[in-house]
Amino acid sequence: MENCMLDAGPVISAHPAHGTVQPYMIFPRPEWAALRANVPQSLGEADIASLRGHNEPVSLEDISEIYLPLSRLLNLHVMATRSLNNMVKSAFIGAPMVRMPFVIGIAGSVGVGKSTFARLLQAVLSRWPDHPNVALVTTDGFLHPTRVLEQRNLMHRKGFPESYDLRQMISFLAALKAGVRDLKVPVYSHEAYDIVPDRYQVIDQPDILIFEGLNVLQTVSEQPFMASDFFDFSIYLDADTDVIADWYVERFLLLQRTAFRKPTSYFHHCADLPRAEAERMARDIWRRINLPNLQQNILPTRERARVVMHKKPDHAVDTVWMRQL
Repeated sequence: MENCMLDAGPVISAHPAHGTVQPYMIFPRPEWAALRANVPQSLGEADIASLRGHNEPVSLEDISEIYLPLSRLLNLHVMATRSLNNMVKSAFIGAPMVRMPFVIGIAGSVGVGKSTFARLLQAVLSRWPDHPNVALVTTDGFLHPTRVLEQRNLMHRKGFPESYDLRQMISFLAALKAGVRDLKVPVYSHEAYDIVPDRYQVIDQPDILIFEGLNVLQTVSEQPFMASDFFDFSIYLDADTDVIADWYVERFLLLQRTAFRKPTSYFHHCADLPRAEAERMARDIWRRINLPNLQQNILPTRERARVVMHKKPDHAVDTVWMRQL
């Protein structure tokens, strides 16, 4: 969302990619930061250090100016949703309210910082007394195992919609909203680059569930439901495509010096590549896999998000777009 530094307020804005008109409130960072109001600072330097990802700088100012205003907005939505559900159940059905998890979807490109953003948002939201139980699930757990991807010749399409077990993903979200307890989500290992056999994350009716992944806002024509049908709120992390590509390469080179050096790493064979060759490999992966996925499947879903957060090359959010419909 380039060139979007406009005064905050209701704005009818044409999307730069295809000219569709949608009403947004557009907040430059200082105006968004002011919406924190009196929400207290809830994370310290040690918390941030334990939650930030590879080559993704996050400061106390980012928490104060970006995450705390967002947590206030989300708290208002959570409490309003609870009130509405209670009113409908009591007045219309005549039954006591069964509290359902408030589900937040987070979408965006590979390398844009979704994982760090989701972890920090989880930490900030869990400090609110209204909803202390905040769970985080990533769609990596719903990827098909490597053996299945290899059988279907999809390893080069990992991260594309067809590489996920969409039926399992939708079944999980439907069961969550139906009040099912102790739901099991497969665990994905970035080191092994595969689903971990017989290991699960258990989700037991949290107050809030953050559901983070590449294609969580995508529509799938052959499916009766899509993931976003179960979302109460959605966020898209945005940045210029060339900037994301540079971040991806930087992260790849950092991992080459760290995680790839483990003998158990799927990418261990890359650990000793000369820097120039490793950079060429990273840019080739971006060009062949991540860029087409971004252009074809991820970026077109941006306008489906309730909030779009645009990041500058230094990773800092500079503008927030809030959709009014």
